[in-house]
Amino acid sequence: MTERRKISFESGGTRCVGYLHLPENLVEKVPCVVLCHGFSGTMDRLYPHAERFAAAGLAALVFDYRNFGESGGQPRQFVDVGGQQDDLRGAIGFARSAQEIDADRIMLWGNSLGGGHVISVAADDPGVTAVVAQIPFNGFAKVRERSASSTRKLQAVILWDALLGRLGLPPHYIPMVGAPGQLAVTATAEAEQHIKTLSGAGGLWRNSVAPRSLLTMARYRPGDAAARLRMPLLVCIAADDTETPAETTTSLAERAPRGELKVYPGTHFTFYNDPELRERVLDDQIAFFRRHLPPA
Repeated sequence: MTERRKISFESGGTRCVGYLHLPENLVEKVPCVVLCHGFSGTMDRLYPHAERFAAAGLAALVFDYRNFGESGGQPRQFVDVGGQQDDLRGAIGFARSAQEIDADRIMLWGNSLGGGHVISVAADDPGVTAVVAQIPFNGFAKVRERSASSTRKLQAVILWDALLGRLGLPPHYIPMVGAPGQLAVTATAEAEQHIKTLSGAGGLWRNSVAPRSLLTMARYRPGDAAARLRMPLLVCIAADDTETPAETTTSLAERAPRGELKVYPGTHFTFYNDPELRERVLDDQIAFFRRHLPPA
């Protein structure tokens, strides 16, 4: 059995909460993987990943960004791109200071929006050993299943909520995931099926987000940082992904000096909903981390 310990750290005046997963029967300091979840996600969805890393002999740290889950911060359910990057830096700092962890062997793993964060942050932290970006965000792509009318409605609510933010007022929340035609950040048939899985699982995640979050994301291009990475990067993508499609994600591996690309069958949501694929991908990612670990 692996050990899971609740931890916390300060980031920009906000208390972030996480859990450190440790291999059993520790006798020496171990490498650590810091895991970052995606847009509006919460750390409990990454417990299975952290447990797999710990079972493989690697410590694993999961945490909630500010404004989400168990972490502090206001307004709730607001994705602050710069703030989340700072939270990741805080998590890395915590990992380096933990007595069980080898501070010289810190690795980063990010999913979706978190996949963009690990690249952006690692580009300015040469002490990071290796990076995995899974179905990573690298700028918005056209959503083929969203009609022009639905797009205009979403744009209008984003601007309205941004105005509320400028006035210091609470967000006008919308669902993160919805059915086709619904006003939501992601509104496809597959996303609707995914939300049914999440809704029945309990936990920290809420199907609600402040749409003003999307304005800063519209200008976010992790690919601009990929060329500055000094450490190995593994980019794992889905062949039929329409949320973070190949035309935006493959360039991350191409621009990184030590980039590698692995393509898997399925869509963006297959990485969440297919346990067999998840285990296959994790096997590849663990092998990648082990291959690039320097000696203790």
